[in-house]
Amino acid sequence: MNDTWTERWNDRYSNEAFAYGEEPNLYLKEQLEKLSPGDILFAAEGEGRNAVFAAKLGWNSSAFDISIEGKNKALQLSESNNVSIDYRVGELETLGFKPNQFDAIALIYAHFPANIKSAYHKTLSQYLKKDGIVIFEAFSKNHLDYIAKNEKVGGPKEIDMLFSIAEIQADFNNFEIIILEEKEIELNEGLFHNGLGSVIRFVGRKK
Repeated sequence: MNDTWTERWNDRYSNEAFAYGEEPNLYLKEQLEKLSPGDILFAAEGEGRNAVFAAKLGWNSSAFDISIEGKNKALQLSESNNVSIDYRVGELETLGFKPNQFDAIALIYAHFPANIKSAYHKTLSQYLKKDGIVIFEAFSKNHLDYIAKNEKVGGPKEIDMLFSIAEIQADFNNFEIIILEEKEIELNEGLFHNGLGSVIRFVGRKK
């Protein structure tokens, strides 16, 4: 990933306030509470709100991002919640995660650059054990219409960084689909996710 991309996220996460709040994403919370704790990986985890929540539930929580500022905030949040998380900074293929390492993988607004997003999904799938669960929520391609009405809802403005149901089916074609839907939701997450948006939600079990 280029330096401009990294700088963008370091800038966003360098403020004292948490960009997307300190509470977990509601969809992640709802899905995670249905599962027995094990080893979980959070992709593009930013300031750690979801990884810290999982750790509080008893999960062995790992996370990665390209932003060192995100890691700093995540470790601050984990310390204040009396839990520990394994947080690595860099591009996915350099971070030392192993095939079949995780019981669950969470992709919560993990909008990777368009040229790598499908490859990242397929690599992450390899890190998941058989019968492991993916939990995914991110903006759909139709979300551009919502940004046009309200920029405070956030999300990428490049359509190729947004998701469709067909893309998720293709990227996770070795998964049993438990939930796969496009939905309008109301977001209230920190400074940058506020208002109505269109998301893809996916829960799948690796075959």
